[in-house]
Amino acid sequence: MRARYCSQCGHEVATREVAGRAREVCAQCGTVFYRNPLPVAAAVVLDAQRRVLLIQRKHPPRRRLWCLPMGFAELGETIVRAAQRELAEEAGIQGRATRLLTAESLKIKPYGDLLVITFEIEKTGGIEMAGDDAQDWAYFPLDALPRMAFAANQRAIRQCVRAHREPWAIQDSFEHMQQQTHEAMLSDSLVRLISRHARAICDAWLREVRSHPATPSYARVAPSSLRTRAVQALSQFSKWLAGGEEGDEIGRFYRALGAERCRLGFALNEVLRSLGLLRRHMLRFALDRGVWHGALDAYTAVELDHRIIGFFDQAVYHAALGYEEAEKTRSGLARTFTHASREPMSGLV
Repeated sequence: MRARYCSQCGHEVATREVAGRAREVCAQCGTVFYRNPLPVAAAVVLDAQRRVLLIQRKHPPRRRLWCLPMGFAELGETIVRAAQRELAEEAGIQGRATRLLTAESLKIKPYGDLLVITFEIEKTGGIEMAGDDAQDWAYFPLDALPRMAFAANQRAIRQCVRAHREPWAIQDSFEHMQQQTHEAMLSDSLVRLISRHARAICDAWLREVRSHPATPSYARVAPSSLRTRAVQALSQFSKWLAGGEEGDEIGRFYRALGAERCRLGFALNEVLRSLGLLRRHMLRFALDRGVWHGALDAYTAVELDHRIIGFFDQAVYHAALGYEEAEKTRSGLARTFTHASREPMSGLV
């Protein structure tokens, strides 16, 4: 807004050229009135998931669009304190400034020229809630921002991402390494458990599979023969979990197992159910012996469980495939024998 009267002496102000620019100057005392941009403080707050806190504007300009917590600096306060105050007023939280991100000019009606200075602020207290000037608040992923009210806010967020890129990359790499190491430790623990207690696991499986109503054929087979096959199956799994067993070897083993069971007269559903029982006893034994304990182990064990499921999915598929191939062969032989028995024998007529 143009000054009409001098704040020093009260005389009328006129426009004159000063240092190559038009300025309001008091003709009486010579005071020059500089029209400077209004200072605005803004805050970038990130949460632990690397999302940014945004405010939905309640009032014009740009009503209902999203922006950073921001506002005009008051007389007597530093620009950092202004950013902290606006954050508390608009979002309900307190924080400390950790980094200057951007300082850039912005022209917005009806305020005119502004100087927006944005800080990254680390939350130290409070609970997020929409203040009087905010319609709503939310944390947004950095790659999925809503429609923003001010381009200057977007540039400040991008600058914040650039500042964190290298530390985040190091952190992600370290966490990934820890995750792989921890998963490998769990795999090793499970492999050691199976190696040391294969007979106990197989005996528990043997007792159930020979008495389970869904697997009656297994009661007709000698326990020693079933135990040998179960130990071989656990050995296959241990090798695969340790990274030393290829899919082709797994396939050959379980196709042979399925074919063997078919020739012995087992129903296919019994064969598949027996594999499910073996997997259950192996996992139950691991849980009872404390292979997984604590929140981190439970989380990592989900990935390990996916690998276990993947192995037994292959086992079931190849066992069913071997069973079906053996059944086709047996059916073909039966048809050949029947056809041959019906042909007249030469020399008997």
